[in-house]
Amino acid sequence: MSKLRVSAFTISIDGYGAGPSQSLDAPMGEGAEGLHEWFVNTPTFKKTHGDYVAGPADDTGVDEDFARRSMAGLGAWIMGRNMFGPVRGEWPDASWQGWWGPNPPYHVPVYVLTHHARAPITMAGGTTFHFVTDGIHAALERAREAAQGRDIRLGGGAATVREYLAAGLVDELHLAISPVLLGRGEHLLGGIDMVRLGYKCSERAVGRALHVVLSK
Repeated sequence: MSKLRVSAFTISIDGYGAGPSQSLDAPMGEGAEGLHEWFVNTPTFKKTHGDYVAGPADDTGVDEDFARRSMAGLGAWIMGRNMFGPVRGEWPDASWQGWWGPNPPYHVPVYVLTHHARAPITMAGGTTFHFVTDGIHAALERAREAAQGRDIRLGGGAATVREYLAAGLVDELHLAISPVLLGRGEHLLGGIDMVRLGYKCSERAVGRALHVVLSK
């Protein structure tokens, strides 16, 4: 059966997955510009976010290994509305179609959790954004059906990951702990008893970030 996994989810040393005040100018929140430095230098990121030309600055070690794994074997994604974009409340129109341009890096169905209904958006490259208004279990059920046995990747934001963790639905959690301090923002694991939920550290490695894999 499909596994629900969180992959390449970056947090700061003090545990924040994003800074405060997300906006068009600060997609990851204020002060979080360096959070994903480990990821954006990998060939995997460059291949999935534009035309790739190999260069001497590419990370081809530990960070690339985890980046490549994060995109492998996926049949569907689930993400929160905050990851999809900065628009809040009722959708004012259909103009916002995500941060990623006409060909997003997903290439599978993506289920966006929201309180406000919206028609699906079919993009280039096989990505279709579906907007789910009836909760996390409904989104997971639809993603499992679409994935057809492949894994489902749970994207951000931190609140969405926390909700699935608290419900005991995440099978594997890969965290990349970046060497930055944010001080405030969206905390990932505060108040969640990962031991009680049955998680153990099954893997760790060091690149530009400290990578840990927590699994049941």
